[in-house]
Amino acid sequence: MGAPAFVGEAIGAFAFGVFLLIAGGYLAKLAKHPEAVHAEFHHPVAGNFFGTIVISLLLLSAVAEPYSAAAARAIWMVGVLATFALSFVVVSRLLKGQVDSSHAVPAWLIPGVATLDIAVTGGHMPMAWATEINLFAGAVGAMMALVLFAMIVSRLVHRDPLASAMTPSLMILVAPFAVGFLAYTNIVGGIDRFAALLFYFALFMFAVVAPKVFRPSISFSAAWWTIGFPMAALVNAALKYAEFRASGPLWLLAAVLLGALSLALAVLTVRTVRIALNGKLFS
Repeated sequence: MGAPAFVGEAIGAFAFGVFLLIAGGYLAKLAKHPEAVHAEFHHPVAGNFFGTIVISLLLLSAVAEPYSAAAARAIWMVGVLATFALSFVVVSRLLKGQVDSSHAVPAWLIPGVATLDIAVTGGHMPMAWATEINLFAGAVGAMMALVLFAMIVSRLVHRDPLASAMTPSLMILVAPFAVGFLAYTNIVGGIDRFAALLFYFALFMFAVVAPKVFRPSISFSAAWWTIGFPMAALVNAALKYAEFRASGPLWLLAAVLLGALSLALAVLTVRTVRIALNGKLFS
């Protein structure tokens, strides 16, 4: 949209810094309190958030690519292996049976969306085998997302509403379709009507969940960061679709969504720094 290149470069550098900071902190936790990390990984809800680690690796490979193709490929391949391993563990757990349906929360979608991100970030990988990996990832991610989405919606319809602190995670319901759009268009090499259907359903889900999420009654916590990735995926999908259609209204929609995302991320960053400094972030 004509913004200076340094804007994206600065955000990318900030993302790398945040990732290294959080990774260092969590590795220290693993070294000092391995039992706590083990409990988190095997928790039926919290365990799914390990998918944010592999998603971050895959996205950072795209950030690194303009500066070092070798580094980008290395980061992407590590992310691919970790993502498939996590997806295997998640599905294996579900197929053991006796899973409490109340645990079917939007966070369950994170490992499935992570698999789709392989195709989102691997579309330009030059390795001969990357195409087959992207197809494999697209197949696994699409089916996982559809099955888990149905289970989560069933839980939301038939069981008690989510706890207030988990309400922001409803935004994750947008992710399978927005990320699915990006993954599908990378795999097929263009935008067709099926891709448009994915985009418009993602937009519809955003319109449904946004009023439920953005309410002043929900207090701020680190859980609010669950809105960032789904919104960012929707914005990327909107920009890509608007460029394809060359439509004024679609460009306006994409610009409004981009503005909302930028504002949301700025507010989340400032408020997170604030609660980190006053000690409430880890309380």
